[in-house]
Amino acid sequence: MTPIIQKPTTDSDGCDVTSISGSTGWFYSDVVKDHFFHPRNFMEQEEEYRDAAVGMVGSPACGDAMRVWLRVDPATERILECKWKTFGCGSAIASTSMMSEMVTENGGMTLDEARAMRPQDILSRLGGLPSRKIHCSVLGDKALRAAINDWYRRQGKTDKMEVEQSRVIDPETKVTDKDIEDAVLHGATTLDAVQQKLKVGIGNPACIPEVEQLIRFYKEKYGGA
Repeated sequence: MTPIIQKPTTDSDGCDVTSISGSTGWFYSDVVKDHFFHPRNFMEQEEEYRDAAVGMVGSPACGDAMRVWLRVDPATERILECKWKTFGCGSAIASTSMMSEMVTENGGMTLDEARAMRPQDILSRLGGLPSRKIHCSVLGDKALRAAINDWYRRQGKTDKMEVEQSRVIDPETKVTDKDIEDAVLHGATTLDAVQQKLKVGIGNPACIPEVEQLIRFYKEKYGGA
């Protein structure tokens, strides 16, 4: 893999790309660059991991996809190995590289510990990412959770699987909580911005308080995205 890091750009208003803290004149940290140019635990030989648990999110046809492989100690449920491969940008590569390092360091996280890890924990270790790249950084986290589910399925422990299910927030537009999550991850962090994307609550104002609550929840979950 020969990644090419993107040069700093400006947004539509001519401002520098900003960090999640809101500061300007900021771009990829040295830690992000290191994990981008020297990714840890990148999958080289898939055929050697046919016995491993695997999770995938996204679609190569849409430009972003992530696959994660796990080997876990059945006795302790600690992660022994975490391999990954992506069709994604530098932020996806760096954040997943960091995630794979975090779940395997110091003897490996338990599956419960890995599930409790938050996207902002990864962002903190990276030194942050540009706001517009936060949605790319969660691909590895979502694929990791899918791989954990696959491991439990293979072990016959289906009661420990955690399957995310969407919930309809606006019956008129059929907008779900996952639609709102995706909108926030792609930069819609106010009610007006979410409504521009999804038309949620325009014909059904009764759902607006819940929409606003979800926006706040997802902004906090993803570190101020």
